[in-house]
Amino acid sequence: MADDPYRALVLEDDLDAAELLRLTLVRAGFDVDVVGTTEAALAALGALGALARGHYDVLVTDIQLPGESGLKLLPVVRRLDPTITVMVVTAYPTFDHALEALREAADEFLVKPLDPDELARRAIELAGVARARRATPRRRVLAVGAHPDDVEIGAGATLAAHHAAGDDIAILTLSGGAVGGTTSVRQAESAAAAAVVGARLVHLDFPDTRIIPAEGVITAIEQVVQDVRPDRIYTHGAHDRHQDHRATHEAVQIAARQVPNLWCFQSPSSTVAFAPSRFVDVTGFVDAKLQMLAAFESQSHRDYMQPDVVRAAARYWARFGTGHDVEPLETVRASETPADGSALRASPADARTPFGTDHGTAV
Repeated sequence: MADDPYRALVLEDDLDAAELLRLTLVRAGFDVDVVGTTEAALAALGALGALARGHYDVLVTDIQLPGESGLKLLPVVRRLDPTITVMVVTAYPTFDHALEALREAADEFLVKPLDPDELARRAIELAGVARARRATPRRRVLAVGAHPDDVEIGAGATLAAHHAAGDDIAILTLSGGAVGGTTSVRQAESAAAAAVVGARLVHLDFPDTRIIPAEGVITAIEQVVQDVRPDRIYTHGAHDRHQDHRATHEAVQIAARQVPNLWCFQSPSSTVAFAPSRFVDVTGFVDAKLQMLAAFESQSHRDYMQPDVVRAAARYWARFGTGHDVEPLETVRASETPADGSALRASPADARTPFGTDHGTAV
């Protein structure tokens, strides 16, 4: 650590408390920057570019800040740097604060007055987690949907978890969704949703409701697969009432035959034959999924877009997996071993949590 010291950003508006945090971390071997507002913290993290000097390993933030809670900053922090670890400190602990900290992807929750030795020990541990995240090879993820919002409905929280793990994400949408609205509007909505998880968006213009694999669809998907070189793909399943969804499933199976991991998500038109074998713990990422779905304002009238329905579905599937919220997937191919999956970050609270389970086995 002497050659490459850990770096910490302290967000604390109380000058005395900020100095105590700074001194404790400096004595533990950290390079430390201190800011007093959320705006300054975002600048330091690179949102505005004014103070950015590279990666921080740990963000130490108070809850009580001028104007807003420090917890409200955390989703933005995760989008700016999915590898950073977060320590929340507060002089006013409540169960609600602790629960919100977990939901907003905090890695540690400490109560003032702080024990300097405990603070230093936990900061060093968290910094090590951040370095390990950056050292883990980034996975390349491709999600394929027939229409705008298909991918987000079926696997939005899973993609948010991939984003938090620092993985590269691409979303391929095969049609403009003309039957459901104006294509230019729906494409703009897709772009806004993709931005939530930092995904690259590829939007094609095959005819809505008339997607036919043999009429250029397979070739188009093959080209995207060659470009993205994904390690895993998420797409529609075969058990679906919508003909475009079934056609997309068929086309992806052919076009992505060399991709080692292929899973199928549930859509609102999936039939009772949908039989998931993998249950991805997406606890802490449902809010990001709802943010993605909120981008599709033209579809907000649909029942399956409502936040209570989305949350209820995630809670229901949790009965078959682990965690508070789960997204279900049908496994077509899965080459990962438990050791491969353990490096993925399924929960915002622990970088070492398995990314999901397949018949009860971490993969």
